[in-house]
Amino acid sequence: MKNTIKLFTLLIFISILSCDNANKQTEKDIEMYSSVWDDIMNKGELDKINNTYFDENITLITYPENVVGIEDFKAYYSNFITGFSDGNFTVIDVFGQGDKLVKHWKYTGKHTGDFFGIPATGKTIDVEGTTLVKMKDGKIAQEQDFMDNMLFMQQLGILSDPNNVAIVQKLYDDFATGDIDAVLASMDPNIVWYEAEGNSLADGNPYIGPEAVLTGVFARTGEEWDDFKLANIELHEMSENQVLATLRYNATVKATGKKVDAQAAHHWKLNNGKIVGFQQHVDTKQLADTAK
Repeated sequence: MKNTIKLFTLLIFISILSCDNANKQTEKDIEMYSSVWDDIMNKGELDKINNTYFDENITLITYPENVVGIEDFKAYYSNFITGFSDGNFTVIDVFGQGDKLVKHWKYTGKHTGDFFGIPATGKTIDVEGTTLVKMKDGKIAQEQDFMDNMLFMQQLGILSDPNNVAIVQKLYDDFATGDIDAVLASMDPNIVWYEAEGNSLADGNPYIGPEAVLTGVFARTGEEWDDFKLANIELHEMSENQVLATLRYNATVKATGKKVDAQAAHHWKLNNGKIVGFQQHVDTKQLADTAK
């Protein structure tokens, strides 16, 4: 009986010791993993992707095919180093069990170089994601990233934000109800606004910022025209976060009493949910004729 108790006690001790060693190895893996990726992404030390920290057959699980081996893995991540300036990679949280780690991260940067064949757009990206990691003998053996790729491409300006049309539609709705504060709130603080060449309001081109648009365009329109309305508005989604609106201007010129029914088009540019650019196209001959 005593021998049985001793054996049972020994087994418990071995189990606890084994668990403690496993936990220490996981902590060691996490410390190494976090430090290495900080050096790679924030300091640009691509040479840290080597057989000291990575398994020779390091595998990145990705579509349409996996990236396998240290050299291909290094080439893949070189796109982030050369493609973005002012990059900041932050590990928000990382934890693990056994040979498996989970990393929650955030990455910001400005797209100023070639990125997987995509020329620099000058756009700023701000994305978060999660990476599942497998370790092997204290080295990184496998990674699989999960992030909102559509948001990433939208921030680069390659895919348009699906909310762009709704944002422009709301601007027209707010304008129709006279809610100018809401109209201005939809604009980026540095919006660049152009009236059509030949339009008298083009004398202030370009109008920079919502206040300039308010005083240089909206206020003067109200001073010169009665019953100004935008009619027959149709919105057309375009690539690279642009929206085209086709419409008509209906109004009466105060100085002459003549009616305006002019064909027009508005070219909107958006970024991160705000309107950053506007170009007006309109029948300027009709505007000039009705002003005489």
